[in-house]
Amino acid sequence: MTRPPVVSLTDCADPNALARQSTRIAALFGATPTVLPLGGPDPEGAAALTLLDLLRSTDLTGGPTQPVVVLVNIAPRDGHWPNGVPFCYFRHGDHLVISTLSDRVLAPLATYLGVQEVHVTDVREVLEAAAAGWAELAPAEVEEMVRTQFRSLWYVPLLARWLADGRPVPASPRAVRRLSVGEVRVAVVDNFGNCKLDRPAAELPGYDRAEGLPVHNRREGRSVVVPCYDRLPDVPLGEPGITVGSSGVGFAELVVRGGSAAEVFGLNQGDQVFHLTS
Repeated sequence: MTRPPVVSLTDCADPNALARQSTRIAALFGATPTVLPLGGPDPEGAAALTLLDLLRSTDLTGGPTQPVVVLVNIAPRDGHWPNGVPFCYFRHGDHLVISTLSDRVLAPLATYLGVQEVHVTDVREVLEAAAAGWAELAPAEVEEMVRTQFRSLWYVPLLARWLADGRPVPASPRAVRRLSVGEVRVAVVDNFGNCKLDRPAAELPGYDRAEGLPVHNRREGRSVVVPCYDRLPDVPLGEPGITVGSSGVGFAELVVRGGSAAEVFGLNQGDQVFHLTS
């Protein structure tokens, strides 16, 4: 049986962790996965935009695509859950996504891709069902994986394999919240220093007006009015601009043509750029 390729987004990204995760996924799926580390001060924001971009990249193909498995591990230990945030799964077309249950990660998918529901799993319930049905797991092995906090290493790859194989994994449905009106932040700073924002340009109040939009320059401690443009080539060389970027569904980017907007404005991943009002 040919299994789909695996792409993993994770904030557990030191070389040791990446090596262990890559090896475990390769052993379960028969091919080396693509593991993308998500560092920085706001990994949930980066994961949200990156996951949206991964799924969008399977569009505009002119025909059917091959299934892909995407794993997303951004698991803050915030005290609301006994052993970390649960993992959920959903399908987008033929593609399978397993993710930390995070409103910030999932809301853009509900808003812009129409994902309405995810299936939330409980580690013990899934492992005990597997041990009773199709997996050769001793009770002590189940207990070890239930108790460990390193679920992205031990549990998630197994969950992915079982779902890809069509196993009857127990789960509970949960509706996905859509994005609410509020802060617009830098989701990703790319290698050029362009600041990829987490909303479409068309949703920024005043984007279609000639006067531009006020952006707080953290480096200089003042507000700067930045003109808006339809495309990056329309921004004058050496000047800042807000334009439709390459991410999301027409998501905005703050750029400096030929330079680094992140450096010029003193911005980093997770920083607020605008505040939307209803």
